[in-house]
Amino acid sequence: MSVQVENLEKNMAKLTIEVSAEDLEKALEAAYQKEKNKISIPGFRKGKVPRAMVEKMYGAAVFYEEAANILMQQNYPAAVEESGADIVSRPTIDIVQIEKGKPFIFTAEVAVRPEVTLGKYMGVTVTKIDCTVSDEEVAEALEKERNNNSRTISVTDRPVQEGDTAVIDYEGFVDGVAFEGGKGENHSLEIGSHSFIDTFEDQLVGKNVGDEVEVNVTFPEQYHAADLAGKPAMFKVKINEIKAKELPELDDEFAQDVSEFDTLAEYKEDLKKRLEEQKENEAKRTKEDEAIQKIIDKSKMELPDAMVDTQCENMIEEFAQRIAQSGLSMEQYMQFSGLTLDALKEQVRPEAVSRIQSSLVLEAIAKAENIEVTDEDIDAEIEKMASMYGMEADKLKGYMGDAEKNSMKRDLEIQKAVALIMDNAKERKATTKKKADSEAETEEA
Repeated sequence: MSVQVENLEKNMAKLTIEVSAEDLEKALEAAYQKEKNKISIPGFRKGKVPRAMVEKMYGAAVFYEEAANILMQQNYPAAVEESGADIVSRPTIDIVQIEKGKPFIFTAEVAVRPEVTLGKYMGVTVTKIDCTVSDEEVAEALEKERNNNSRTISVTDRPVQEGDTAVIDYEGFVDGVAFEGGKGENHSLEIGSHSFIDTFEDQLVGKNVGDEVEVNVTFPEQYHAADLAGKPAMFKVKINEIKAKELPELDDEFAQDVSEFDTLAEYKEDLKKRLEEQKENEAKRTKEDEAIQKIIDKSKMELPDAMVDTQCENMIEEFAQRIAQSGLSMEQYMQFSGLTLDALKEQVRPEAVSRIQSSLVLEAIAKAENIEVTDEDIDAEIEKMASMYGMEADKLKGYMGDAEKNSMKRDLEIQKAVALIMDNAKERKATTKKKADSEAETEEA
């Protein structure tokens, strides 16, 4: 295998990867072995048709696609390593040559890590944040805890209200015809969650158990299913059950049930302390974000589109994993939300850009300040992770490969860079926008 690297504009590069004719022949044979049991030709038993006979009947290119996939999977990772390029996107692959007896050649267009020209990063000014907790906030937290400890009861003596969960059967029709994916049975729908399109949930308010309701809605113009986008629909809905929350009394017994305290007063005091800690942690993150954004604004970097696209895709994959834990697939989420995959990518794009810019400037600061992560730092982090997972640190360390350790090292370098920035940051009280803009200009100067 040989690799040539061509640097393109806007931090893109093209890798041209050449694989020997001998390796192509091996891949073609592997493709034949994989597919032969699916091939049926009169006069031969399945799986016994000679490769030459298959190629004669269907053409020499019959196994090219599978062979190309085999060779690209085998050779691309090694080509990346050989190229020495710091690649930060998924590749766009193009096959240049595939022919028996000749080398297999393909290209991979990729984004490479952009260079960062740092602006001022020491002595950044951030806004001072008040972390005091009011009695109203304590009361809100108590109410939330009551809701968390509520029990669900079936309601039979009143109609559906906002906040109830209605257990429904439904089927959707457009122009009088049922459409695919528009039917469900015993679906639990929280009224007011807006998880169904348009005013679907609102039209169930005031209805009783056993009622059969016609719900009229209109699909969004940007709905992911093009055949439904912008169209009016009618859902036949039957209400099977109404469920409501029953909240516990706010007294000493409640405090004993949800905490280690004997009285409600003690529990409220502890809750106030935890809210203060939470506010302090949130304030810390907010000030870090403000400082990093100011550094980004004063730095220069050119982000390749492919890098941002890859970050968007990663974020959507993370989101899909999170909602899967609640039993919802991405297909269902897009159906209920009316979003398309492209619309979702555009929605997360600003956050994707922000994440990339933050990582790049912090990595640049770590490099500029010669920040080092020692083996002891990594061991301490592994100890912390092992404690969280209830594992032995040595076992966890044994499961980690070089890639995981290198990723952990980068994360720790970034954490140290953030700590350095914040140790040298200056705080100022929140002011009017006009005054803040004036102070920002002074700071810039």
